[in-house]
Amino acid sequence: MNICAVIMAGGSGTRLWPLSRASHPKQFLSLNGESTMLQSTLDRLSGLDIKSSITICNEEHRFFVAEQLREIDKLGSIILEPSGRNTAPAIALAAFLAEGDPLLLVLSADHVIQDTDAFHKAVNDAIPLADSGKLVTFGIVPNEPHTGYGYIKKGKEKGKGFLVDEFVEKPSVELAQEYVISKKYYWNSGMFLFKASKYLEELKNFRPDIYEACESSMSNTQPDLDFLRVDKIKFESCPSESVDYAVLEKTLDAVVMPLEAGWSDIGSWSSLWDISSKDSTGNSVHGDVMLHNSNNSYIRTDGQLVAAIGVDDLVIVSTKDVLMVAHRKSVQDVKVIAQQLKDKSRSEWELHREVFRPWGKFDAIDNGDGYQVKRLTVNPGAKLSVQMHYHRSEHWVVVSGTARVHYGENFHDLNVNESTYHDKEVVHALENPGETVLELIEVQVGSYLGEDDIVRFEDKYGRNI
Repeated sequence: MNICAVIMAGGSGTRLWPLSRASHPKQFLSLNGESTMLQSTLDRLSGLDIKSSITICNEEHRFFVAEQLREIDKLGSIILEPSGRNTAPAIALAAFLAEGDPLLLVLSADHVIQDTDAFHKAVNDAIPLADSGKLVTFGIVPNEPHTGYGYIKKGKEKGKGFLVDEFVEKPSVELAQEYVISKKYYWNSGMFLFKASKYLEELKNFRPDIYEACESSMSNTQPDLDFLRVDKIKFESCPSESVDYAVLEKTLDAVVMPLEAGWSDIGSWSSLWDISSKDSTGNSVHGDVMLHNSNNSYIRTDGQLVAAIGVDDLVIVSTKDVLMVAHRKSVQDVKVIAQQLKDKSRSEWELHREVFRPWGKFDAIDNGDGYQVKRLTVNPGAKLSVQMHYHRSEHWVVVSGTARVHYGENFHDLNVNESTYHDKEVVHALENPGETVLELIEVQVGSYLGEDDIVRFEDKYGRNI
């Protein structure tokens, strides 16, 4: 059986702010184990007869996807969406790209599934249905009357699944309780299995506008390093629509396959607390934390010590630049704070203090009037773009490793405790020629220190010049 995994890796995950931010959302974080959520999604496919994979992401996150998949040796194909158009167009791009009319196993990169064997069984049970031309959606067997999910009502038995009788929007608490008691409804997981050709056939039938826009977008693709770029103008003309609305709610061939596998979309800090290991007093602790007389809380720190005394039912998250404290029953409102930060043009909604780049990362450790201090970490063999700045000068001091500094056609190497300086409007580049990580301290001085004061002349990672 030819099965292609389609991994949807978009989304911003603002409900898990401040850990998940627009520039580094939850699917690229390690929230429930050592692997990132994206990596875990691919890893749990081991044991299934998966022949290929296609990951779909946006422009900004493309290097996260490539590097994280390369780390687990599961790179596959990566399609870059010029802009988000929801799941129906994204899946269509994958269906047009997939070779040999495979079954498409469509998964989100930010879900947790704790029982891999049960997940594998549900997928294998769905294969005969999908191979016969059915569009299978996986319905989560509900364990509570959750109002944050859409529901799927099952109809007559079909193979090991059920024909879909009805899709239901997010219900009231009262309706959700009725659904759970009836045992006729499942949570809509947003995971699917169907033939590529069948999906395109139904999409063309019900939403020819989406079909035609995606077909045109894929007729003019451009390879770029590890990525495939679709036609930007044609894709941005495509309507934005979910696969549920575009196809599954209209087709007569929808089947729901029950799934009871410890599934969670980790849609909030409270849901992360639900699935996390806890101590005898119900606390889930991550990082340098000390507790006294505290219960049923989720506490996470990326660095500094967090001490919690006499607190119950709280979520406490400490990053390098933000301390967030919320009651577990109010964590859905975290996205309100993220939106307020965005409205006020504060960087905390989008960026961490530590920012990842394709060449490594930097940590903005201090700043003041007219200066900024960063710690740069450059991976072995990596090189920053050939660039210059209009408004700032830079001082570099090597802390570990070897730095190769380029000024025009000339370069010189710096070792530990050696430094260099370049003024504004000087074209320069930084490279790590060694086999170990390069770390250096950068001191910027100038009238404007924003990241947009970078004029690139050459970039090995294909970023805009």
